[in-house]
Amino acid sequence: MNFDFREIVTATMVLFAVIDIIGSIPVIIGLRAKFGHIQSGKASLVSAGIMIAFLFVGEEILKLIGIDVNSFAVAGSFVLFFLALEMILGIRLYKDEQATSASIVPIAFPLIAGAGTMTTLLSLRAEFQSINIIFAILLNIILVYLVLKSSAKIERMLGENGLSIIRKVFGVVLLAIAVKLFATNVKGLFV
Repeated sequence: MNFDFREIVTATMVLFAVIDIIGSIPVIIGLRAKFGHIQSGKASLVSAGIMIAFLFVGEEILKLIGIDVNSFAVAGSFVLFFLALEMILGIRLYKDEQATSASIVPIAFPLIAGAGTMTTLLSLRAEFQSINIIFAILLNIILVYLVLKSSAKIERMLGENGLSIIRKVFGVVLLAIAVKLFATNVKGLFV
């Protein structure tokens, strides 16, 4: 087991930016208002399960269909790039289907453990030790749980402008991460 504090911190920050639970507070509040109580614990556990499973099984699925991790990481850098643009510019490039309930499906997947998160996990796997990524997932799930549990308080505390600023700052961080992922993994495509 190679515990690396730097890898854990970096992976935690990357996942935090991609999951964007703070930026998702308006969506969570809307779902809570429309459908009632959100099961924070259940949504958090299911999200953790999906992410950890995909961290290990995702690469095998790629091998099965003949795609290497570097190719997936480069493709993932494009996804992260567009997610970052959405966050920075306040636009919506990808639209999810309208949720019909505030159950596990709209919260755990795709809001928390969505396509961007899956892509990021495999991209991180190409650079970091799995154990460090698992710690990063667990730290993020704790944050997700706390945000889900106290979303109304956070909304009142930050206000609309505060949420917008946080979203844009993490968008810029995510954009830099996308560029780094691309630069690191694109070399592997031509070896």
